[in-house]
Amino acid sequence: MAHGVVQVTNPSSSRWRRRTGEYETLAGALEASSDGDVLSVSPGTYRENVVVDRAVTLRCAEGPGTVRIAPASGVALTIRSSAVVQDLVVEGQDTSAAALLVEACSPELSGLRMNTHSAVGLEVRDNARPTVRRCTIDNPAGLGISVLDGAAGLFEDCEVVAAGQSGISVRGGATPRLERCRFHHTSGAGVSVTGEGTTLEAVGCEVFEVRGTGVQLSARATGSFTDCRVHRTTGDGVALDTDAVLALADCEIHDIPENAVDLRARSVLTLTRSSVHRFGRNGLSVWDPGTRADADHCEIHDSTGDYPAVWVSDGAVAILDACRVHDVPDALFVLDRGSRADVVDSDFAQIRNTAVSVSDGASVQLDDCRIRDASTGAWFRDHGSGGTLAQVTIDGAATGVIVTKGADPTLERCTVTDPAEAGVYVSAEGRGTFDGCRVTGSRGYGFHIIDGCRSTLTRCRTERCARGGYEFAEPGPVTEDCTSDRAATEESPAPVPAPATPVVRQAAGPSYGLLGGVPEQQAAAEPAAPTRPEDEVLGDLEALVGLDGVKREVRTLIDLISVGRRREKAGLKAPSPRRHLVFTGSPGTGKTTVARLYGEILASLGVLERGHLVEVARVDLVGEHIGSTAIRTQEAFDRARGGVLFIDEAYALAPEDAGRDFGREAIDTLVKLMEDHREAVVVIVAGYTAEMERFLASNPGVASRFSRTVTFGDYTSAELLRIVEAQAAEHEYQLGEDTGEAVLKFFTAMPKGPAFGNGRTARQTFEAMVERHAVRLAHIDEPTHEELLLLYPEDLPELP
Repeated sequence: MAHGVVQVTNPSSSRWRRRTGEYETLAGALEASSDGDVLSVSPGTYRENVVVDRAVTLRCAEGPGTVRIAPASGVALTIRSSAVVQDLVVEGQDTSAAALLVEACSPELSGLRMNTHSAVGLEVRDNARPTVRRCTIDNPAGLGISVLDGAAGLFEDCEVVAAGQSGISVRGGATPRLERCRFHHTSGAGVSVTGEGTTLEAVGCEVFEVRGTGVQLSARATGSFTDCRVHRTTGDGVALDTDAVLALADCEIHDIPENAVDLRARSVLTLTRSSVHRFGRNGLSVWDPGTRADADHCEIHDSTGDYPAVWVSDGAVAILDACRVHDVPDALFVLDRGSRADVVDSDFAQIRNTAVSVSDGASVQLDDCRIRDASTGAWFRDHGSGGTLAQVTIDGAATGVIVTKGADPTLERCTVTDPAEAGVYVSAEGRGTFDGCRVTGSRGYGFHIIDGCRSTLTRCRTERCARGGYEFAEPGPVTEDCTSDRAATEESPAPVPAPATPVVRQAAGPSYGLLGGVPEQQAAAEPAAPTRPEDEVLGDLEALVGLDGVKREVRTLIDLISVGRRREKAGLKAPSPRRHLVFTGSPGTGKTTVARLYGEILASLGVLERGHLVEVARVDLVGEHIGSTAIRTQEAFDRARGGVLFIDEAYALAPEDAGRDFGREAIDTLVKLMEDHREAVVVIVAGYTAEMERFLASNPGVASRFSRTVTFGDYTSAELLRIVEAQAAEHEYQLGEDTGEAVLKFFTAMPKGPAFGNGRTARQTFEAMVERHAVRLAHIDEPTHEELLLLYPEDLPELP
């Protein structure tokens, strides 16, 4: 029953022919009306199903919100003409029907309020083209707005304040445009677009407080969003799936607990001048072959979770141009064969773990990029992983670049500045080509290449590296025209006798410093070399300069093991000395060399199967995410089976302020492996004396497994002189008259603080003498044999 009166007026008639009438029902008024009529509806609730099929104007007589259309069931208001409908309240109660339905027409709707419990608040279909302005939909039972079946239309300043499903659903080839619309408090996606030929254009819109995904496109749908905001969802911010295509420009996506933007199954995203921040998982995740994301002048920052900001996997491609990624756990992770990331003129800063990580056969291309304040600048993790870094600067990272497990990247004209550890670290059969790269101000080594990794270094340069410019394990990398203001060869002094392994000289060409400032390259190791006799290895140990206390400790240990084996053969109970050792002392005192010889001796005694040395550091054992540390520690332990696992600077696994650090997980895993496989691997941990005491106290089982500590004292000035003399003999130089005494005085006067390099300092001094000798003779046309041979006191460098 109607609670008001409808007055129908035709304002286009002449005064004397004006037709007016009053009707108690909307249906009656509409039946009597003609195109162009105005239906002025008195206040009240009209419980009828209204169908507008004429081009009339339907409005409230006494202002917005005074007229309610509220039938008991069915569609409350159906529009099938180019009508104008203003300021009505539409209330539907049928969960199987729409509250307001627009079919195959182009009406103008403004100021409508749909307070409903319907299947859909507003449905537009059958090629309809409405203009909808300032309308509000509150429908906690179903969809807010549905546009389908080829419909389109313009929606301006509209708002879905609640929806039991999606805020707006666009499908079936529909192509609407949204301007300044808001969708919030929905239980499905805020915006859902699906189906081939379906597209949505949105300008200045906002999607928020969504119990699900903010914006979702799928099944070949397309979209264009400009100056829009998506925030405060429970699912992903923006999700694309199955060949969807979306362009986002000048948009902001933030406060998302899951992925801010997620692309899968050949979907394509273009992201321009947009900001992504405060996300719980990935800021941008790109999955599957054919999926691609292009980001231009975008910012991704302030992660609230523990996941990489940009994730590219399963053969997907991401392109970042002039982007900024900062204040995140990890910046860019690229995984799986076929996955690729191209990054140009972009910045990565304030990265808690790794800025760029490449694994499982993926590749990256970084050009003219900057990485600042990261734990690791770039990490190429495993076989088949690589790509190119060109003119990339890495500043203030703990480690600049890591290459492990057969990865093979190319770095061209890259610079690593002020790393806390190594500038470049290569281990576990990693390779890599480094051309024109520079490391400055490292508190560790410039280039630290262990496990005999065959990297290639060309025209590289190190400056002011505290532990030395270059540290290589045999057989080591291939180098050409590399220089350093301070270069290191090995951690420990070479034996006084010349090595049995022949030296491979550098290729002809310009050379600076001793052999281009890097260690000499040794011939490639013979595969499966036979174990050397015990006496021969012990002879190499005795030939080391100094280290008398160390030699005594090692000999005692060897004697215990040797006699124990004889007692076993005689049927007697043998002592069981702990074979795992702690090496303490300053850098450059021979810890790595003694560890290598110790492994060979144990192999010669039959205690170890191979006796090889696997050298690792914290970076090889500790992962960025829960569970990855145990896996890495297990892998390092497995590589050392039958030999020695040497953990340099082991105290870094137990930092004083551990917080969420995973180093303790590495220690716990190591302790268990040592117990479960006590006969398979000998573990040696090394580092500064005080710091190693903290390491031993970090786990109740650690001290019990490392019951013997070997202390490596600093070298005396006389021992440093002997190292210089041995280096000179090895490289066919001699110390001239008075030079030995000058070298002794030089080392006596040299400050010996915590960073003093011991044997490494002696070798650096010799290399500096060779450089000054070369400068002195370069201007002599025909130097004599004696002049080419002898080093004089004036060849000594200035004291630091």
